[in-house]
Amino acid sequence: MLSGFSRCCFCSVAAERPWLFVGLGNPGDKYKGTRHNVGFEMIDAFTEPQGIEMNTVHCKALFEQDFVDDAPVILGKPQTYMNLSGESIGPLAAYYKLPLNCVIVFHDDMTLPCGVMRLQDKRGHGSHNGYEWRNLAA
Repeated sequence: MLSGFSRCCFCSVAAERPWLFVGLGNPGDKYKGTRHNVGFEMIDAFTEPQGIEMNTVHCKALFEQDFVDDAPVILGKPQTYMNLSGESIGPLAAYYKLPLNCVIVFHDDMTLPCGVMRLQDKRGHGSHNGYEWRNLAA
């Protein structure tokens, strides 16, 4: 007998699928503060005020799992160079069995003026080699 435990059935509660937020950039001090690392800075802008430390390496990325309100999130900063980020993001999404519509990627876009953000859905890699993993995962 499990006295003190609720008798509700957790089997009927569907687990919410997590969101994967990935910031693209290049590792190392040489690239800190450059426009090319804006993806890393977006992840940092979220994690630092929350007190989330990204010290774990998984799938070639600095990585952490947490919750935003009650929604599970996975945060990643690939530690490969930008053009090889697919070696990290693809396996990370595959490990958690996440469809592409649960993956949000932050990166620079040299076609936009500095400080301007664009939101896009279902985009191919275009000229951004750091995005080629999407074609492989689709």
